[in-house]
Amino acid sequence: MIPRNLFEPEHEQFRASVARFMDEEVMPHHEAWEAQQYCDRSVWLKAGELGMLCMTMPEAYGGLGADRRYSMIMLEEIGRVGATGLGFNLHSDIVANYINGYGTEAQKTRWLPPMARGEVISAIAMTEPGTGSDLQAIKTRAVEDGDDFIVNGSKIFITNGYLCDLAVVAVKTGDEDEGASSVSLLIVEADREGFTKGEPLKKMGMHAQDTCELFFQDVRVPKSNLVGELGGGFIVLMQELAWERLMIGIGAQAAAAGVLNYTIDYVKERTAFNKPVFAFQNTRFKLAELKTDIAIGQTYIDRCMEQQLDEALGIDAAAAAKFWCSDMLSRVVDECVQLHGGYGYMMEYPIARAYIDQRALRIYGGSNEIMKDLIARGI
Repeated sequence: MIPRNLFEPEHEQFRASVARFMDEEVMPHHEAWEAQQYCDRSVWLKAGELGMLCMTMPEAYGGLGADRRYSMIMLEEIGRVGATGLGFNLHSDIVANYINGYGTEAQKTRWLPPMARGEVISAIAMTEPGTGSDLQAIKTRAVEDGDDFIVNGSKIFITNGYLCDLAVVAVKTGDEDEGASSVSLLIVEADREGFTKGEPLKKMGMHAQDTCELFFQDVRVPKSNLVGELGGGFIVLMQELAWERLMIGIGAQAAAAGVLNYTIDYVKERTAFNKPVFAFQNTRFKLAELKTDIAIGQTYIDRCMEQQLDEALGIDAAAAAKFWCSDMLSRVVDECVQLHGGYGYMMEYPIARAYIDQRALRIYGGSNEIMKDLIARGI
């Protein structure tokens, strides 16, 4: 297939380090993390020690000053092994980006270095019960009171929520009729009185991923915790949407490649009617179809990444990457379950876990139906 030319030798050296980290520090513990429904803090600290968190942040704030290809490598290696419990990229490439891009110098100095070390775990809290992808419909409010805001409301489906030490919370700060211009972002520390967390949510898949509800009851937050301008939260969130959706596409693409690789190994070892399953023409044809889909997806993802590095990635291109690659992953996993036969339904095989884990990618980050609507607007 078409070779990739996106990475330099230093990127591949970093990939080798991340691959070792996944194989030695993550996957041996992933089953235990699935049982408790969150990853141990120790893996965050280890990742921070190895420079695998907040890599794109400036060195002055604890990062490596690296380009986003390093973030892409993290996503690809996480996808390769199916380490769906790790919320590293949301922490490093979404929350940290908001603080670095729109936060005050005091916010950057206070929060980014411990985030890079893995000592502080962060979350982004947007979704609420009943609002889904409609950010303008949120009900969580922050009312001004002297030098503070008083926050009341709740959030749901919050990745890194159970362990988070801080959350960047989308709140309404103005008149409800003002729509997007009434949305602001506040950093809310987890130890503030009135900020509580629900137990990890019992999801269909991604059992090791820390996901919970957050509740705010008369939480007093200083105005110095405002990220960006008052009423400017919606604009801040929109600035990074293309990258956030490309991240989902990258993860889906890598997961599909990982699933195909271990399915190829399986069908070469597994026998039926006294010959390897790989020897049957149907198996080879199915694998050829899947390999082609993955190769085409990789070419598109890499081109999108090139545009992202040039700060030229369009909203519609990122939406296409997100919806097509997550749909493609679903097709690949379904076919690979079939190629595993009855064993594909057994949870001790990674393909069964992939089958339930991958389904969420077509929903979060904006459902694929919304992605199609975004693309259609340009037609």
